[in-house]
Amino acid sequence: MSLEPTLQMFKDLTEAPGAPGHEQNVRNIMRKWILPFSHEVYQDNIGSLVAKKVGNQNGPKVMVAGHLDEIGFMITHITDDGFLRFQTLGGWWEQVMLAQRVSVLTSKGEIEGVIGSKPPHILSAEARKKAVDKKEMFIDIGATSREEAETFGVRPGDTVVPICPFTVMKNPKMLMAKAWDNRIGCAIAIEVLKRLKDEGHPNEVYGVGTVQEEVGLRGAQTSAHVVQPDIAFAVDVGIAGDTPGVKPDEALAKMGKGPQLLIYDASMIGHKDLRDFVVNVAEENDIPFQYDYVPGGGTDAGKMHLTGNGVPSLAIGIATRYIHSHAAILHRDDFENAVNLLVEVIKKLDEQTVKQIIG
Repeated sequence: MSLEPTLQMFKDLTEAPGAPGHEQNVRNIMRKWILPFSHEVYQDNIGSLVAKKVGNQNGPKVMVAGHLDEIGFMITHITDDGFLRFQTLGGWWEQVMLAQRVSVLTSKGEIEGVIGSKPPHILSAEARKKAVDKKEMFIDIGATSREEAETFGVRPGDTVVPICPFTVMKNPKMLMAKAWDNRIGCAIAIEVLKRLKDEGHPNEVYGVGTVQEEVGLRGAQTSAHVVQPDIAFAVDVGIAGDTPGVKPDEALAKMGKGPQLLIYDASMIGHKDLRDFVVNVAEENDIPFQYDYVPGGGTDAGKMHLTGNGVPSLAIGIATRYIHSHAAILHRDDFENAVNLLVEVIKKLDEQTVKQIIG
């Protein structure tokens, strides 16, 4: 059954493999979707995608960035018995890793495997209570020796990503996939340029897909250096606080209640005057939003706001369940409202307004 265009875009983006440093597959897909709405599309030298749409070529530069990469793994070596040892790429919690299916991207194509685990029958009562250390884990691809694994095309440096098909759930507003972190940000950047295609706006808009966010916000630094924005928005996933066991003060946002405006994270304090401007636009247009903070994480805005002489920046999040695991869930309304908000904000960001925000 064919999907409507937005869902097809979600499927294309989320199912593509793109561990940090190996984002080319996702970049090609984002390029395909954003190109029809851009005046120019190019890359920085480490692979971040930049799509430029001109409203007023003498106006301010507004950057809207999602990151292309997803958390994954990198093969470090092959054992004599054909098992694959690996290094994590991005933040993984051991309890969501064991016995999960993965795809190994080799020189000869993708190979499916599983992160091996011992059955509980042979574990001591004490061992069952403890999480297995990542350093002790391995990937089983069905090879019986190092030589056989090598004939499959496996080499050290190959990357590995989770397997989880894009799924529209029984409630069609609920969408499950791997890599929502942060293909939803890439989708929002695409959709913002699409909505602006036949709209006037007093600025230049740059829809950006950055690389290597999960390992240090690296592509945000290089792409912002290329763009030299006057205003920047990082669009990423946020933590959903609406599942059992999450305390209200641990995560404020709920799915379906609008995009999150991050007042603080470990990489940046959200620019107050820019945030106030965005809030005013949201309230004028009856667009729902939520405040949130993430003391233990950061977004691409953490690097973007330090570009040049400094860039007023704001991180906008989409409340998402089960991030940094094999399967995550988000709400389509939050995507739509994030796009609506950014479009209305961009239409008002003229030169005078930007000067007032900078102060």
